[in-house]
Amino acid sequence: MNKLFVPCALVLVACVTRRATSPDLARWERQARDVTIIRDDWGIPHVHGKTDADAVFGVIYAQAEDDFNRIEMNYLNALGRMAEAEGEGAIYRDLRMKLIADPDSMKAQYAASPDWLKKLMNAWADGLNYYLATHPETRPKVLTRFEPWMALSFTEGSIGWDVETVSLEELEAFYGKQRPKQVTAEPSRLPPEPTGSNGIAIAPSKTASGSAMLLINPHTSFFFRAEVQMASDEGLNAYGAITWGQFFVYQGFNEGAGWMHTSSGVDAIDEYAETVIETPNGPHYRYGAEERPLVATRIKIPYKTAAGIAEREFTIYRSHHGPIVREDRGKWISVRLMQEPVKALTESYSRTKATGYDSFKATVELATNSSNNTVYADAEGNIAYFEASFIPVRDTAFDWRDPVDGSNPATEWKGLHPVAEHPNLKNPPNGWIQNTNNSPWSAAGSNSPAAKDYPSYMDRAGENPRGIHAMRLLADKTGWTLDSLIAAAYDSHLPAFDDLLPPLLAAYDGVPTSHPMKAKLAEPISMVRSWDRRWAVTSVPTSLAVYWGEELARLARADPKLEDMTMYDYMATKATAAQRLTALATAVARLGADFGTWKTPWGEINRFQRLTGDIVHPFSDTGPSIPVGFTSGAWGSLAVFGARSYNGSKRIYGTGGNSFVAVVEFGKRVKAKAITAGGASGDPTSPHFNDQAERYSTGRLRDVYFYRDEVEGHIEREYHPGK
Repeated sequence: MNKLFVPCALVLVACVTRRATSPDLARWERQARDVTIIRDDWGIPHVHGKTDADAVFGVIYAQAEDDFNRIEMNYLNALGRMAEAEGEGAIYRDLRMKLIADPDSMKAQYAASPDWLKKLMNAWADGLNYYLATHPETRPKVLTRFEPWMALSFTEGSIGWDVETVSLEELEAFYGKQRPKQVTAEPSRLPPEPTGSNGIAIAPSKTASGSAMLLINPHTSFFFRAEVQMASDEGLNAYGAITWGQFFVYQGFNEGAGWMHTSSGVDAIDEYAETVIETPNGPHYRYGAEERPLVATRIKIPYKTAAGIAEREFTIYRSHHGPIVREDRGKWISVRLMQEPVKALTESYSRTKATGYDSFKATVELATNSSNNTVYADAEGNIAYFEASFIPVRDTAFDWRDPVDGSNPATEWKGLHPVAEHPNLKNPPNGWIQNTNNSPWSAAGSNSPAAKDYPSYMDRAGENPRGIHAMRLLADKTGWTLDSLIAAAYDSHLPAFDDLLPPLLAAYDGVPTSHPMKAKLAEPISMVRSWDRRWAVTSVPTSLAVYWGEELARLARADPKLEDMTMYDYMATKATAAQRLTALATAVARLGADFGTWKTPWGEINRFQRLTGDIVHPFSDTGPSIPVGFTSGAWGSLAVFGARSYNGSKRIYGTGGNSFVAVVEFGKRVKAKAITAGGASGDPTSPHFNDQAERYSTGRLRDVYFYRDEVEGHIEREYHPGK
């Protein structure tokens, strides 16, 4: 007998046995017949259903085929159940999530949801459960059954969203009744990787085709989002990046409109310093002339042990502002943030069916995007910028960057700013819009909103080197095409070094000829002096500049004066000549020690590697990897590759940054090109596990197959879920 036949037969028997035990099987199979999944020659799923609910059923089923593990892990995190998979070390992460995501509340909100949304949540749970029923070889860590209400735990595109602003260490110190831990870890070589993304919209007046164009370039952890198309006979037809486990295209486009979210600098979360009084009836807090009782709730956190599941119970406290998350100088600190999961899910899904500016703006006015700005373009020729839509109205007499006095009623939120009061843009006369997680005050160059016209809490981001880079590329350029927009997205200029290198060169030039540093650094200085400040895999000056910048940043972090300015301002204007030269000498020595010579090209150091399907896999200098030219966003590279060493490696390996890149042109037919880091599948045995890696590293985007006639000739499989 063929040896391959036996395990297949056993799997079939197990599959039939497992399916037969499900009372919902017949219903799932009926819905599956109304869903078609086409896998193109890159493994990307194009899902079509008769209804939107059918499309949701199919797209989550296809995601589960590609990487069920990531779906489950995202929901374990969102539901506060990670400790059931990872053990005691995840208890406080779960507690943090459960301070916000209460299952009983979400179940009640699901029950009260509009019927159309409830159908989508039902289809989402059914698609996942049908996948598990038909794939007995998939062994969930915890979630063996999905319930529709669970979709409300994860309604934005960034896992953990706003609640991640709560410090786990301080949460544990408060609820674990321990003193805060004193961390003395060795500081990283790298400056903190700037988080966020790039979005660029170009008006028809600036393009060769006379159609609006959009760059979609989220910067997230690699393999955090999948690339999909989901369509239905009810008007849905969206393409783009979908976060594992969600049922809406988070950053993408349809025939009429495109949207790109970038992490926002809006202050949408506030802390309140509560004055707590211990009473015989439990802790109270002052509010005006009142003493109000803190609401005490018991929360149980199950966690995995060698002997099975154990449980830890906490009493958590809330004021009317929100949950208590830490203590600071005798005050209990509560946190207030957006908690509107039904409205947030409505906004996230509805935008994928927007047909133009007015219908898209209507989704923005739901005011539940608390953490992302949006760069927008459409087939009508509009381009627009929308600030994060959830912006509470506050008294500007208070400094909202720090905890405000919770006992003072004047610190209450006073509703939300309507969208008309946000620093938004529509069709600015310069013909372009950019956002790189920088402030809206430079979104359209001189045609941007003015900071003086808005409360300071509407932006805390300021400018960054990527924003400066984008504006230089966009200014005065016309005749844009998809290819020139790709070239801009991968432009190799590193503008941070335009400001950082001249003081280094001046410091060197000021060193006496007799000083030992003069001869020692002569050749490295000569090399960076003549450098065009552009990254390349063959570039030695890129290696020198990056290692020097990292070392100078490390020295800057040790200076107390850094608290009063940005890292870049310190490095450019406050670092001493001795610090600059010492940092270069250290960089030269480190390169020599790690690679045998400081004259090591950047591509020998900066690598992309994908060895396993693990979310964080073990990187290895002995394993296969490919060179990447683009750098950390810290230096102003628009194409971002956040990399560092692992397990003592000499090379540095990327784990985040450019995770999905797409360029879109809106005309009579939408045209697009895209690339995904690595590949579409999380299975190392799949041909689509790493088939996009080389294109990703060089910026050779693939054609997107948006229409059926484009998919024809590129179909790898066409099937119904379960077949």
